[in-house]
Amino acid sequence: MAVAEDLSLNQAGRLVVEDVSHRYGKLLVVDGMNITVGEGEIVCLLGPSGCGKSTLLRVAAGLEQLQTGQICVGGELVASPQRAVPPEERGVGLVFQDYALFPHLNVLQNVEFGLSGSGRRDHAARMLERVGMTGHATSYPHELSGGEQQRVALARALAPGPRVNLLDEPFSGLDTRLRHQVRDEILHILKDSGAGTLMVTHDPEEAMFMADRIAVMRAGRLEQVGRPSELYFRPATAFVTELFGEVNRLLGRVEGGHVATPFGPISASGLPEGTEVEVLIRPEAVRQREESICRAQVEAARLLGRTSLIHLEINGQSSPGAHIHMRVPGCFLPARGMTLGLDLDTTQAFVFPILGTT
Repeated sequence: MAVAEDLSLNQAGRLVVEDVSHRYGKLLVVDGMNITVGEGEIVCLLGPSGCGKSTLLRVAAGLEQLQTGQICVGGELVASPQRAVPPEERGVGLVFQDYALFPHLNVLQNVEFGLSGSGRRDHAARMLERVGMTGHATSYPHELSGGEQQRVALARALAPGPRVNLLDEPFSGLDTRLRHQVRDEILHILKDSGAGTLMVTHDPEEAMFMADRIAVMRAGRLEQVGRPSELYFRPATAFVTELFGEVNRLLGRVEGGHVATPFGPISASGLPEGTEVEVLIRPEAVRQREESICRAQVEAARLLGRTSLIHLEINGQSSPGAHIHMRVPGCFLPARGMTLGLDLDTTQAFVFPILGTT
């Protein structure tokens, strides 16, 4: 089920995308998207590859011609079927996956590129200081690490004072350790800039780390938009639930407003009686509680660093032989074959109708 964002949230936002659709030939890749980005706000477009998020970013930047809908930046209409402001005049800063630095220019010259006026070199130097790259002003892109190139690309994007920043998978080319370090640095730089930011990512953890709000896309449409905590604890669909991490899946039927599970009945309010449903349970929602009537045998236990993952086989009446995972903090490695009592945090158990059965 696709949703539309309430544009009244911030009609004066730094970026307003209204009813935008885009096709490549007969293929509809963006379908009626509505989204706003407020001043100083970071919004992440999150979704799997091919869902249309990078296309939407390119349309907002002016790199793809708008086909339907309209786009406003800082209250100014920059794109409609009758109007197309060139990308360089839209007041947007662009950062791509490959950073797109000029190899024949040194770091200072890269940041200075596109600036005008007698003080442009001093301004570029201040931007380098802001991103911690002053010591590399005379270096060339091939002499920099991936994280250093990323900071230079951001400095160049911020140097003209854009009203909106558009970032397309900016950390995808970095290894895991460097990615964590660089995105922490860039989060603070973006927030200090005061400009609104729309960032594309396929990494749910990255979206939760960076974003004030997340807009989940699926097949070109907006599936759900909200704060990271809202999407994690109140997902609107099974797709959104599974996007944010592994889930245990149990099947059942709505009876008396509830669905029976090995952990006891779970509320299925709002769903018609007799509806076939799936119950999606996050592994961290499963807890050990010896006095519980729900019993399970340990199949395997693995330490994953900060948490332990326990594979369990439940032999209950409602879901015989159900295999589930339990995630607990720290080191907890019960022996194979050991029987555990289990409880459930129902705030992390979600009931959805199975498509085609309602």
